[in-house]
Amino acid sequence: MEYDEKLVRFRQAHLNPFNKQLGPRHHEQEPSEKVTSEDTLPELPAGEPEFCYSERMMDLGLSEDHFSRPVGLFLASDVQQLRQAIEECKQVILELPEQSEKQKDAVVRLIHLRLKLQELKDPNEEEPNIRVLLEHRFYKEKSKSVKQTCDKCNTIIWGLIQTWYTCTGCYYRCHSKCLNLISKPCVSSKVSHQAEYELNICPETGLDSQDYRCAECRAPISLRGVPSEARQCDYTGQYYCSHCHWNDLAVIPARVVHNWDFEPRKVSRCSMRYLALMVSRPVLRLREINPLLFNYVEELVEIRKLRQDILLMKPYFITCKEAMEARLLLQLQDRQHFVENDEMYSIQDLLEVHMGRLSCSLTEIHTLFAKHIKLDCERCQAKGFVCELCKEGDVLFPFDSHTSVCNDCSAVFHRDCYYDNSTTCPKCARLTLRKQSLFQEPGLDMDA
Repeated sequence: MEYDEKLVRFRQAHLNPFNKQLGPRHHEQEPSEKVTSEDTLPELPAGEPEFCYSERMMDLGLSEDHFSRPVGLFLASDVQQLRQAIEECKQVILELPEQSEKQKDAVVRLIHLRLKLQELKDPNEEEPNIRVLLEHRFYKEKSKSVKQTCDKCNTIIWGLIQTWYTCTGCYYRCHSKCLNLISKPCVSSKVSHQAEYELNICPETGLDSQDYRCAECRAPISLRGVPSEARQCDYTGQYYCSHCHWNDLAVIPARVVHNWDFEPRKVSRCSMRYLALMVSRPVLRLREINPLLFNYVEELVEIRKLRQDILLMKPYFITCKEAMEARLLLQLQDRQHFVENDEMYSIQDLLEVHMGRLSCSLTEIHTLFAKHIKLDCERCQAKGFVCELCKEGDVLFPFDSHTSVCNDCSAVFHRDCYYDNSTTCPKCARLTLRKQSLFQEPGLDMDA
């Protein structure tokens, strides 16, 4: 054991072969000559022996390399020496006075030593780029300058010296050391399999129904903060610990559709990620959930009319070659549900209605579509209608504000003409009379 300690001290004292403090007899020494501590160790100042000794260790790997090194030859020993230097540097930082200049310099050396160790690390020991855990698909991040917080241990991720991963589905971030400790499945799987909101406002069941434990990690919690503070999520109504609930703010869908309330409230981390992934999904059927909302919010009535007009314009674009080449329907590519129905809404739609932006953007698109059909394209103009009642006036289109459309035969009339005739469609009446005349011919049975 004594020989091993002397051997380690001998190697530490001979890190730099050009150190002039060592006498020439060290290079002329016979192989069989016994190494002593007096010959190998240089004289150290009397004031701070430990710090000067460790300072030489901390400089390891930081000086410029003027000579080439065979690849892989001294890699393992360099890594081992760097790790030893890092431990020495940590000890020096603890022994030096707080907030002193020497301590600050030692911290800087520690950071550089860790960076050097990261560069010299064996490639076979590197973390994999992709990890799949509990339906999370983690990718190793390459950004080193971004400051993030680990969602598992609630501590800072130092990208310069730590390896960290991000889930591509729910954007869950954590250290590589925390990956195997994750217990919550990926939220994106719930979004894809069960895309629906909790539409009861803060459905609280009480902390005793959770057995006084966190709803996610099952850690003990209480309202008094002993052993951990219980924090309520306004979306689920459940209680969470401080590691699973960071007091993040989010708009609650239930409060929006029932009270038209967009004030952000505190939610857990899991709820925040779920609401962020669901924000643009059209899963709210407002007419069924709260039909009185259209009486309270005038903008919703206007937007519903614009969406109905766009659905009437869609058949023109599908059968028009120029419209397909111009890709006019791509104006609504961010809101695909607007060209499929006029009932479904997303939280993002309702947010933009509240801010007054959706009505303006939808009016511009409506004007662009109408201009193509009524002015720019001759083929679409030829698909217009003549009022079946007065046979007068300009060509009519089903999306015009002064027209009415029959729900049975899709015939278009002037609105005034249609209501003056007791809302009876003459085209449907003619078709009914024609069918009756056919059945009344000799040889035809009306009951057949």
